[in-house]
Amino acid sequence: MGQSFSTAGIRLRSNFSDGHRTKKNRSTVLIFPMNAEEKVEFQENIVASHVHISDLPDECLDCIFQLLCSGDRKSCSIVCRRWFVVEGQGRYRLSLNAQSDLLPQIPSLFSRFDAVTKLGLKCDRGSISIGDEALVLISLRCPNLTRIKLRACRELTDAGVGAFAKNCKGLKKISCGYCTFGAKGINAFLDHCFVLEELSVKRLRGITDGPATELIGPGVAASSLRTICLKELYNGQCFGPLIIGSKNLRTLKLFRCSGDWDKLLEVIADRVTGLVEIHLERLQVSDIGLAAMSNCLDLEILRLVKTPECTNAGLVSVADRCKLLRKLHIDGWKTNRIGDVGLIAIAKRCPNLQELVLIGVNPTSLSLGLLAANCRNLERLALCGSETIGDAEISCIAAKCMALRKLCIKGCPISDHGMKALAAGCPNLVKVRVKKCRVTCDGADWLRASRGSLAVNLDTVVIDQQDASASDGGPQEAVMINQHCSRQG
Repeated sequence: MGQSFSTAGIRLRSNFSDGHRTKKNRSTVLIFPMNAEEKVEFQENIVASHVHISDLPDECLDCIFQLLCSGDRKSCSIVCRRWFVVEGQGRYRLSLNAQSDLLPQIPSLFSRFDAVTKLGLKCDRGSISIGDEALVLISLRCPNLTRIKLRACRELTDAGVGAFAKNCKGLKKISCGYCTFGAKGINAFLDHCFVLEELSVKRLRGITDGPATELIGPGVAASSLRTICLKELYNGQCFGPLIIGSKNLRTLKLFRCSGDWDKLLEVIADRVTGLVEIHLERLQVSDIGLAAMSNCLDLEILRLVKTPECTNAGLVSVADRCKLLRKLHIDGWKTNRIGDVGLIAIAKRCPNLQELVLIGVNPTSLSLGLLAANCRNLERLALCGSETIGDAEISCIAAKCMALRKLCIKGCPISDHGMKALAAGCPNLVKVRVKKCRVTCDGADWLRASRGSLAVNLDTVVIDQQDASASDGGPQEAVMINQHCSRQG
């Protein structure tokens, strides 16, 4: 054969010899027509430079494993001894069934998975969980943990959690729920985990009420904490020192924690002014606490879910000072204490609003028209369980919400006439979700036919109201915009 190769043949051989093809190489490949001799020589080059997967270095094999789902990784790990070792050494996230019989398996497990940085320990409610000995042994085997999630590990005590915290000082995210250790265990995390960024606590049964209640925080973690989430705590206010001492806190979420929170929220708002996101759900809080939160001038996301003592007055206080508000979610619980007055204030003073979710609130065209006219960036709107949202209000939205992309309507007295109004308005609309309304299949089909690129989802199945109670929060919330309006990426 001759010694001249086509440019394509030379470049491709070089790429295969390196064991991988980079994006840079692909973008510089030049392809020229090849004569018959060059084609034969090109094929011989390809065969001669063929690379077997067994020739791949461990680093490349690990990169491939990282692209696979958990089930496929498990399948790959039983192919051969080498793959078993490489897959284990490259696994950084691990979730274990934390029953008591896990203890004898810990040495072998973490000899294989020696690079784990994110660990979940979850036990069934009817089973006996691991105890302190197992937790301490895990901490000795995994000193580089950055995330830990403890679920229903009822045999853990303050002593075991304290020892774990001392050995895993690099934790950045801690989540614990349905456990029985108490304030001493949480304080141990706060005293030793100096880079902690996120703390989530749910139903921690060891935290009790009474004169002997131990306060939580602030600890060395207070300076690094960015997110605190408290759920279903009988005495959640014992976290007050921690929240107040977390000067760099950005997100505060309080769900169904007993007690009157107004006074504590006043102190928090006075000391922690950099809050960007606040979520208050089924909390005893009134306009006093809501007005205090308006001291957070950087607030961008506010969720008020089933807080019946909050009224238009509190929402007006927020609107007057929180000019950067982007997302507002209100579940009014059909108390009619928040309506046009509060929403008009939002429309006039919060022009950056992008997402609005109203559940059990009865706005009219008066407030909806102002929101549409003044909030030019409003892209996501959900209206659920409202008696005042009819065809006229939908027509108002269609005529004025020029930026609207996703619309969810549930349990409102709208009909096919409202669908026809949407066909002529909202030029940027990409998805409409309608549930439990008077809209017929013919009305939905007509809207689809009129707007070919518009996704219309008509669902008459009855679901629980709470499915539409929150948005954009995390894994622990029922996300209405995400589920019904296909959350924006």
